[in-house]
Amino acid sequence: MEFKEKLVSSHLAFDDGMDLSDLVHQTRVAALKVFEEKGFPTKKDEAWKYTSLANLINQDYAIFPKDETNVDLKEVKKYFLFDTDTYKVIFIDGVYSPFLSNTTHDGIDVCLLSAALSKPKYKKLIDTYFNKIANQEDSMTALNTSYAKEGAFIYIPKNVVAEKPIEIIHFSTGKEKAVWLQPRNLIVVDQNAQVQIIERHQSLKEHPVVTNCVTEIYVHQDAFMDYYKLQNDLESASLIDNTYIIQEKNSHASVHTFSLGGKLTRNNLNYFHKGEHILSTLKGVTILKGKQHVDHATLVHHAQPNCESQQDYKGIFSERSEGVFNGQILVDKIAQKTNAFQQNNNILLDDKATVNTKPQLEIYADDVKCSHGCTIGQLDEEALFYLRSRGIPKKEAKALLTYAFANNVLESVQLPSLKKRINNQIAKKLGVSLGFEL
Repeated sequence: MEFKEKLVSSHLAFDDGMDLSDLVHQTRVAALKVFEEKGFPTKKDEAWKYTSLANLINQDYAIFPKDETNVDLKEVKKYFLFDTDTYKVIFIDGVYSPFLSNTTHDGIDVCLLSAALSKPKYKKLIDTYFNKIANQEDSMTALNTSYAKEGAFIYIPKNVVAEKPIEIIHFSTGKEKAVWLQPRNLIVVDQNAQVQIIERHQSLKEHPVVTNCVTEIYVHQDAFMDYYKLQNDLESASLIDNTYIIQEKNSHASVHTFSLGGKLTRNNLNYFHKGEHILSTLKGVTILKGKQHVDHATLVHHAQPNCESQQDYKGIFSERSEGVFNGQILVDKIAQKTNAFQQNNNILLDDKATVNTKPQLEIYADDVKCSHGCTIGQLDEEALFYLRSRGIPKKEAKALLTYAFANNVLESVQLPSLKKRINNQIAKKLGVSLGFEL
């Protein structure tokens, strides 16, 4: 049985015991039909031209989580922001871990999506927001929706500032030979509210794991959301991430994506503007080696006037690694006075590393300021010579230059402890100790 057929046929078991008249159930069934019709994307699809899932889906995966697997805190503590007090929503092999988590309903809601889907007190929020902005014609999003049950539910009420950052972490233990996980997150930041969120997917053991994740985020008027995706998994793990963000008037939504590990990673990041004076920030750093593959696909849809978006993605590729950037800025006719910036810069440290980049502008307004660009090159030989002439060894000199290359992305990280951790992880990826505090 092909894996697609297994996913379709297994849905009956997933539905067992659920209220068949429930609106969420009907949404799942409709999504399954979309996936059954379209199947997995292939390189024949323009959006997936440079990324193939063939090797990932050519094997059998466990798709239902087993009973909760106990994991000692000491095994996973290093993956937390342990020097920062945070709320935590932790999953182990797709199952919520109350022992490792720190949720709350005190002023804000940081809890499980399964609870929000089933409890009457959240029905209005679910009816209003669940599966309303996710692309219902995208096959991977539809697959996630068809099995949508578990993940994080975050609601920040009007005029509330979340006093602590929120961590969403999915651990995979290797208990199953191969596992396919499908977490679903729903985040609502109400008017004039603020929140910081860190998301991570982490394998604890070398084994095939694919995570097909969907996140819907609503940032209301005058609200601020700061989101960090830390992707530094083992080379046996792959991630397909679809994130959809709606912003309303005077809001700021920032997403930083740090892709530092994993076998194959596909990041689809989509912004939709529903008001004026919106700021959207999309930044990313990618550092790959071996045969690792990362594909960033971004969309910012400017549908209202007087809005701004900033995209800045840096890539550093060595050995046989592959990078893809497919960025799109869409400006509607009504969206006059738009200020949109998009830049993708890449460094190839080895001759066999490859990058495919395609920044795109689609503009229907005439009074706008939009720019895009991309570069693919190697380290500046003159700069490298200068550093070496000052007594800095070649390896450390290269590291300094790559740090400088990615620095403008790191500078905008608002959490000091997270910034320090990312700096340390980049140093580790480069195999050097710079000997000074970054």
